Amino acid sequence: MNNMKGIYFVTGIDTNVGKTAATGFIARELSDQGINVITQKMIQTGCIDESEDIVEHRRIMNIPLSDVDKDGTTCPYIFTYPCSPHLASKIDNRIIDIQTIDLATEKLAKQFDVVLLEGAGGIMVPVTDEYLTLDYMQDKGYPVILVTSGKLGSINHTLMTLELIRQRGLDIAMLVYNLYPKADEVLEADTMNYLKRYMSKYFPNAIFKILDQF
Repeated sequence: MNNMKGIYFVTGIDTNVGKTAATGFIARELSDQGINVITQKMIQTGCIDESEDIVEHRRIMNIPLSDVDKDGTTCPYIFTYPCSPHLASKIDNRIIDIQTIDLATEKLAKQFDVVLLEGAGGIMVPVTDEYLTLDYMQDKGYPVILVTSGKLGSINHTLMTLELIRQRGLDIAMLVYNLYPKADEVLEADTMNYLKRYMSKYFPNAIFKILDQF
């Protein structure tokens, strides 16, 4: 991973698949290699004042909140209700301006060698009524880090996500296979091997990373 540079978009096959943990652990590993890295949360819902995901990133990285965390650069939008951004923004009576997110990301990219930008939920989550997370990913063209697992049903969600990413012409930089919480061992092993074969065929340059730190 020591050749990583630039902005990466971290997403998952679903909510609660381990995106936040994966983002933090990747950032910590890069930092341990001497790479100047920062994490960012595109939009945080279900919080007040500060992003719980950014706080968790810093905990995993074993560093305190920085100035760019405290001034909101690493999380430009925080909404109170735990739901998709399009609904959360309506509940809080606020408008999501993609340019605000872009400016924050650009600011971080000028200060750090690697920016890990974590999305909210999966790739089809609406950012606004007319704009999906996948639309944002296509517009920006950042290499994608996709987080998945071996739980029941994950193989379907993973392959659908990868297929949509491939159709939009996006590049997968890394597939993170999250082993926590533990799933059925037979399913976990078979899903892992199947995805390794799939990735070697369609995304041969992608890193296949197993996340087993809890």
